[in-house]
Amino acid sequence: MLAASLCGCVATAPEPAPVSQQVSEIPISLALEETITIGIRQHLQDPASAKFGTMRAGERTLNGRREIVVCGHVAAKSSSGGHTTDQPFAAKIYPDEGSSFELIAMGDQSLNASGGVVGTCHAAGLPISKP
Repeated sequence: MLAASLCGCVATAPEPAPVSQQVSEIPISLALEETITIGIRQHLQDPASAKFGTMRAGERTLNGRREIVVCGHVAAKSSSGGHTTDQPFAAKIYPDEGSSFELIAMGDQSLNASGGVVGTCHAAGLPISKP
């Protein structure tokens, strides 16, 4: 009888949940700010001249990997010594992996929500605007 009741059952794999690009916004602690500024400075020609604008951060888990997405603006001197305009940036920090830092992109001045750094930040739920 048990075998008869199991015959109609078919095992199906559950549908995977859609991957969300959105993050849950979090406050930027002093430790997180230090990780961000050190990471961004490593990608600048004159790291000591960096001046950071407002930054926004959010947390999410993708494929079982926890990450913090950070968006903001930075201005620094160019190799010729002049100041550049503020550049938007997007980066990821992996808190479960020693707070490793990954720069996604920097320098796109487009305010178009579908393009470049600004578009990436908007898609993540961390819209940034030109300072």
